[in-house]
Amino acid sequence: MNKKIRTDAVDHLFDAVLSLQNKEECYSFFEDLCTVNELLSLSQRFEVASMLRQHKTYLEIAEKTGASTATISRVNRSLNYGDDGYELVFDRLQE
Repeated sequence: MNKKIRTDAVDHLFDAVLSLQNKEECYSFFEDLCTVNELLSLSQRFEVASMLRQHKTYLEIAEKTGASTATISRVNRSLNYGDDGYELVFDRLQE
């Protein structure tokens, strides 16, 4: 975990996210918290990660998601060298 992001403010945010009980609550909270573009960017990165795990090419991913090759590369780096957060979530979504 990147020690730079471990702050009381980030802990407070994560506690708030963990308190959400369903998708509608998520929509309400994230619509208030994020701009539309921020939320779409987050969801785009998650979709890119999913497609990378399915061994899709950068071209296929860019065409389907509209993500730049820089974004795809950044997500790929997180998948390969990150803190395994994506893997944790993808494994739990399969359960």
